[in-house]
Amino acid sequence: MPEGHSVRRLARQFADVFCGERLAVSSPQGRFAAGAALLDGHTLTDSRAHGKHLFLHFDHARVLHVHLGLYGAWDFGGDPSFRGASSIGAPRKVGEREIFDDGGPAEYTGPPDPRGAVRVRLVSAHGWADLRGATTCAAITEGDAATVLARLGPDPLRNLPADRGRFVAGLQSRKAPIAGLLMDQKVIAGVGNVYRAEVLFRQRLNPWRAGNELSVLAAGQLWDDTAAVMSDGVRDGRIITTPALYWGDGDGLPAGDAAHYVYKRQGRPCRVCGEPIALAELAGRKLYWCPGCQQA
Repeated sequence: MPEGHSVRRLARQFADVFCGERLAVSSPQGRFAAGAALLDGHTLTDSRAHGKHLFLHFDHARVLHVHLGLYGAWDFGGDPSFRGASSIGAPRKVGEREIFDDGGPAEYTGPPDPRGAVRVRLVSAHGWADLRGATTCAAITEGDAATVLARLGPDPLRNLPADRGRFVAGLQSRKAPIAGLLMDQKVIAGVGNVYRAEVLFRQRLNPWRAGNELSVLAAGQLWDDTAAVMSDGVRDGRIITTPALYWGDGDGLPAGDAAHYVYKRQGRPCRVCGEPIALAELAGRKLYWCPGCQQA
């Protein structure tokens, strides 16, 4: 499932290529036909992300609310002025990386025929965006959007002044393992399985430790590190939590699992202590950690 940094990049891309544009909105698949009719012909005024939720705001106080879930993805295309990632989200072959191109053909004549089950298509004068496979795709009111936001925890990519304290208080009020709490979108919005494993390792925290056993200092440092690595993800377009000394001799960003300390490295030696990385299941998700380093 795309984590918060990918959705933040989506919001930024929509702002760059669609905000201020009057959009033709349709549902080639048909499942979103009523919602598309509510949005069709209106101007996109704002694009916001909170955690794994994307909110596209239109000029008539309607909002396109999207949660990609496990299988959702946006595809983009257009003329040379319409630049950015050409695909963000699932399928797994894209994963936490994005597919880029250098802009569309000089003689752009409009979007291609829809491929597959396109839930919603947005079209401007210069480009298009297609959504497939999303868990949530709904045309809602501004009030509805506020209700969704009220159910979510603080987003480390927004990192407002009160957010750190809200996260610390939420963590310390719960007895559940911190590895489970980091995946609870009511506690912290946007963290998924990769960031969960990596920040717990970086902070040398035992994933099974109860949230209410963490000190204010440790919980605050966990928030700060999460905000830092997720901000790096927004910049890089993928999750990288290791320093360059682990990346080998190649140029640019790390290849393969060199980007991670523990995620999907079960059975392999820890980069720090040499202990085999462990794998378990917590709340239906795979949990990776180092028994040697993460004892606190």
